[in-house]
Amino acid sequence: MERKLRIGVFGGARGNSMIQVLLHHPEAELVAVCDKYTPLLDLARQNAENAGLHIACFESFDDFIQYDMDAVVLANYATEHATFAIRCLKAGKHVLSEVLPSETMAQAVELIETVEETGLVYAYAENYCYMDLTFEMWRRYREGDIGDVTYAEGEYIHDCAACWLDITYGDPNHWRNHLCPTFYCTHSLGPIMTITGHRPVQVVGFENPPIEEFYHLGHAGGHASGIEMVTLDNGATVKSIHGALKREPAQTSYKVFGTKGFLGTCADAEGEKVRLYQESATQTCAGENHYIVPEKFVSAELAKNSGVATHGGSDFYPTHFFIEKILGHEDGKWSIDVYQAVDMGICGILAFRSILNGNMPIKVPNLRNKEERDAWRHDNACTNAAVAGDQVLPCSSYPERTLDPEEVARNRAIWEKRQGRG
Repeated sequence: MERKLRIGVFGGARGNSMIQVLLHHPEAELVAVCDKYTPLLDLARQNAENAGLHIACFESFDDFIQYDMDAVVLANYATEHATFAIRCLKAGKHVLSEVLPSETMAQAVELIETVEETGLVYAYAENYCYMDLTFEMWRRYREGDIGDVTYAEGEYIHDCAACWLDITYGDPNHWRNHLCPTFYCTHSLGPIMTITGHRPVQVVGFENPPIEEFYHLGHAGGHASGIEMVTLDNGATVKSIHGALKREPAQTSYKVFGTKGFLGTCADAEGEKVRLYQESATQTCAGENHYIVPEKFVSAELAKNSGVATHGGSDFYPTHFFIEKILGHEDGKWSIDVYQAVDMGICGILAFRSILNGNMPIKVPNLRNKEERDAWRHDNACTNAAVAGDQVLPCSSYPERTLDPEEVARNRAIWEKRQGRG
């Protein structure tokens, strides 16, 4: 047997799912973890020892990237994935990136060109594309069950108010507290794009009203939910909605209408299913509905035995397909490459430009084409002043607010108490 791929993980919190996959994968091994928070390193070290492995642990990324590894999983802050992916690729490491692919259009261009220049594998870990329901829709669509898409919807509703101070550390300067409403778009839009295989050509963005509660939790713009209306390259329209709307439990929902039928997620008393409607070939407005309980159809036993069941059973697959892509194996075809990742991510970036310009339609460039890249090469516009410089954007089309010192202190105290520090 060939030696296992040596893989490190940058980010021990979100990266824990990838760590669990790597601890038990037959073709790869976890060799290093990097995180500035030492309790997460202690946890990773203990999990590795329980699996009979010894791993190197680093608090410094500069030290981590010099370690003997074939590949790196990026599970760090969502706004910093592109910059660290570029560093890893230039250091000769294959990259699996958590969501989102880039913070700016300029980063998207540089990321694509770095992948092309190095010839290394870049994979995008949009796990919602691999949930049992959406992955089954992907398979059924590619088998031609409903023809070509004419309209689709993706919905990711998750009100994080209860855990907001936990995930922002009660810090008003945390990156999450300055996200624009359409940035985190690939949980809702991504599955539609992998299912259909089409790319976006235009986007119009919308921002729902800000949420008073989130102003007081630290978000400068009230953390409104965002909507992208995306036109695909075949003329079909996609509605993508995501964010903090009032509904419990959190919900994802996906619908794809095609020229010959319909695919969508649904649920009944028996559980979650995929609804497949196929139009009759001989009679208009008549056909058959099938309600499918999806079963894993790629590396099913390995997925079931991995012990990774988070996010609807999806967290195993991004890491597995990344490994298979590097090794040149058949399952690697399911890995999301840099071009499709960027297609997904820049829809959110450009949708916010649309919002700030009165919901104006914005053309989505095809950055596979080198001639379309120069227009965006120096476009650093985003809500992060440290990255954007004089191109900095507000994080909402509504007025921003700054927390007073008493609210900042209160939020920090709540977070510290939850951490057992107060």
